[in-house]
Amino acid sequence: MSSGRRVLGVGERPHPLDPLGAREIEDATRIMTEGGVLAAGSGRISYLGVEEPPKEEVLGTGPAARRARALVIDLATEQAHDVVVSLTDGRVESSRPIDPATAGQVPMLDEEHELVRRVLKADAGWAAALARRGLDAGAEIWLAALSAGHYGLPGEEGRRVARVLAHLRPTPDSLPWAHPIDGLVAYVDLLKGTVIEIVDTGAQPIPAEHGDYHLPGAFGEPRTTQRPIHITQPEGPSFAIDGNLVTWEKWSVRLGYDMREGLVLHQIAFDGRPVVYRASVAEMLVPYGDPSRIRFWQNYFDTGEYQLGKLANSLELGCDCLGEITYFDVTVTGGDGSPKALTNAICMHEEDFGVLWKHTDPANGSRETRRQRRLVISFFVTVGNYDYGFYWYLYLDGTIELEVKATGIVFTGAYDERARPYSSQVAPGLAAPYHQHLFSARLDMMVDGLANAVDEVEVVRLPMDEANPYGNAFGRRATRLRTESQGRREADLATGRTWHVVNPGVANRLGEPVGYALHPEGLPTLLAHEDSSIRARAEFATSHLWVTRYHPAERYPAGDLVNQHPGGAGLPAYTAADRDIDGQDIVLWHTFGLTHFPRTEDWPIMPVDTCGFTLKPVGFFDRNPTLDVPPSATSPSSCHTSATPSATSGSSCHTPANGAPPGAPAEGSCHQR
Repeated sequence: MSSGRRVLGVGERPHPLDPLGAREIEDATRIMTEGGVLAAGSGRISYLGVEEPPKEEVLGTGPAARRARALVIDLATEQAHDVVVSLTDGRVESSRPIDPATAGQVPMLDEEHELVRRVLKADAGWAAALARRGLDAGAEIWLAALSAGHYGLPGEEGRRVARVLAHLRPTPDSLPWAHPIDGLVAYVDLLKGTVIEIVDTGAQPIPAEHGDYHLPGAFGEPRTTQRPIHITQPEGPSFAIDGNLVTWEKWSVRLGYDMREGLVLHQIAFDGRPVVYRASVAEMLVPYGDPSRIRFWQNYFDTGEYQLGKLANSLELGCDCLGEITYFDVTVTGGDGSPKALTNAICMHEEDFGVLWKHTDPANGSRETRRQRRLVISFFVTVGNYDYGFYWYLYLDGTIELEVKATGIVFTGAYDERARPYSSQVAPGLAAPYHQHLFSARLDMMVDGLANAVDEVEVVRLPMDEANPYGNAFGRRATRLRTESQGRREADLATGRTWHVVNPGVANRLGEPVGYALHPEGLPTLLAHEDSSIRARAEFATSHLWVTRYHPAERYPAGDLVNQHPGGAGLPAYTAADRDIDGQDIVLWHTFGLTHFPRTEDWPIMPVDTCGFTLKPVGFFDRNPTLDVPPSATSPSSCHTSATPSATSGSSCHTPANGAPPGAPAEGSCHQR
């Protein structure tokens, strides 16, 4: 069942980190229009979000001004601006023009997808290319405006460009992905509404087998073997909500949302002790490995170019979320500046997660078990053919985890000898190019305060010598990362490498600095060549870890403007000064993700694949912080603990320290001392 829906937004006195509410979006649009930075009729808002105050203002005692930041473009003049609006004072604070040749373009607009369809439908060259493939103007063809990247191609400098691939839809009910129209791509000027170039390397057979998994019976009748699973919490969930502040067990976290990043977690604290000031997925890159003239440019920044937050799904109880659910609506901004509500965009619930800790002691026969549970805060997005779920988990023992779930449909082309080295054949004649899904988590750390440092910790094999005569000893080495250049690191699974964020000024009862450890999965980073365009634009994705000195303007690992940016922005620019990071206010940027060699099992829809990372307390607590977690409540199927033998009910049992008394409960029951 659902425990209700809430609006993630602002009240009369918003917290400085609250996302913009509908009224504030309307106010920001009005202020920009009246201030002359948003042209009536031809002006479009590509991005609008809260301009978060510097950390010291939020953590201070005085009121923080309420600001919004916008990326706007005038379709008539082709001029874009980066704008900051004071909602407190009702004025435009700054408006910086954007040079598209050097700074890139603002993110894609929703209306540009329909624009490319109109442009190509009216283009004679495109019609001729389709005719060479036996397709007439009346054929149902799926087109999408795809981000162009930056390759220094003639005639593209400073122009707002989309590249367009085509898929055939044999019927109105068909999914297009099974039927790629390969050997053909169009380059479109989105501001002039014209075709720059059509690249046609020759017609290829259009795969005929359908992929319409969504049609009943298309791949056989549904199973009849599954019986219902019901998850209930008769007394409701254990969390409490006050505005956008959530408290659960010993955790507190402030929920935020941004139309670029999506879900943002602010001020994560355990038992009143700060751990992370701000956590988000600040960028997502999907680079493809097919070097053909048709596909070499397929490198998508789903966050910076398409803006994940505005692509969130409206989640459904029993499908996306199961159990006692609280949903949050969010508000994003349309291109015309109007508020756009996304219902049920965030799902929050708690769930059982198996055994937390357990021991059966041979000395006295005692048995103790406690169950783990976690708070789940999630949202799901659809970016064209792929779908991604982002799941933040908070655990009873102080662990924080992010799990990303990738599903949806692989991008497709025609499979032949040319495509073979770079693609999998997933159906007859149907190729799915090799590609990666790389994410950058921005973790603004605050472990027991602002002064943090990072130690790289790894195992060490010790030599056989007088101190280790039998060769069984091993140890570990901790290396302090002192500057930003030293803070750029790679994972190493062979040495069990982790990165400990410690507070040198706060010690636990053993005199060691308190800390949290980042445990990476350590899978491949960006595989593109060192001299490639995509590597220049996405250098963040070439290392598993970057550590930077906090600066409020440094929000995105590939820079503020990603669309058609020539490269070098973001983390390479942030770290150029090689600032001190030892005992400072620091930010961790962690690259993680999947390298996908598609399988036949990934077609026609891909089962969920996962990636992520974990933050675990290391010396943050003086002992196991879950010793106060009670046994599960007594029920016919639960465990129950007791210090002395007692009457039991249902299927519970009691195991005393010394043998079983007469009349012990039946085998398989579970009452523990």
